Amino acid sequence: MIDFHGKTAVITGAAGGIGHATAQRLHAAGANVMLCDLSQAALEAMVKTFPANTFPADAAERVSLHAADISDSAACQRLFEAVAQRYGTVDYLVNAAGLYPAQPVASMTDAQWRALMAVNLDGTFYMCRASLPYLSRDSAIVNLSSMAGHRGSHGHAHYAASKGAVSSLSKSLARELAPTTRVNLVAPGIIATHMTEALVREQGDALLAATPMQRWGQADEVAGAIAFLCSNLASFITGETLHVNGGLYIV
Repeated sequence: MIDFHGKTAVITGAAGGIGHATAQRLHAAGANVMLCDLSQAALEAMVKTFPANTFPADAAERVSLHAADISDSAACQRLFEAVAQRYGTVDYLVNAAGLYPAQPVASMTDAQWRALMAVNLDGTFYMCRASLPYLSRDSAIVNLSSMAGHRGSHGHAHYAASKGAVSSLSKSLARELAPTTRVNLVAPGIIATHMTEALVREQGDALLAATPMQRWGQADEVAGAIAFLCSNLASFITGETLHVNGGLYIV
């Protein structure tokens, strides 16, 4: 069993499907969790869904909420100053925030391209950079890539490009931050969250037929992969991508 007692995790996109599931899983394993998303109200609503009966008496003290726009580098810096003030060092950083709008390249505007890159790529970079002074020894960063970043995605070229870049960034960081910090990626396929609802409506039958596991993934299954990469079970793994896609994309 993975035990994160005495450890502190920072999770972006914490009000979204995968971020939410990751927050629950790491918190249930004992971690202090600093949860970040754009909306304070969304974070407060999300925390109310935690299964409180599974937590010890200090559960509430191990949760902090921080509304921030990760596309703002100064906001990322303030986030880590806040977590350091409350918990000290940071053991795990999970960058789960991301945008997934559909937009063909032919009609994609400069503003649409820039807005997505500002969150998916710039935000990941800003969070990783801001974390460096606060990371403990034997710490771990897990960045969210995507199947799209490996095989491309029709109608989501900006998203696929951002995730491909996050992959390259993470592999470079794995080299720079070793041996004290491991950096890995989780690349989800089609996961049953709000983000993929439109895709499932439009292409669900074909995608499901092409998935050997014959079902959609669940957010907690991605959270399990993230928890593994944070844990000592992955102590000799860095610079790697763990695909969670039911066989839809096999490397």
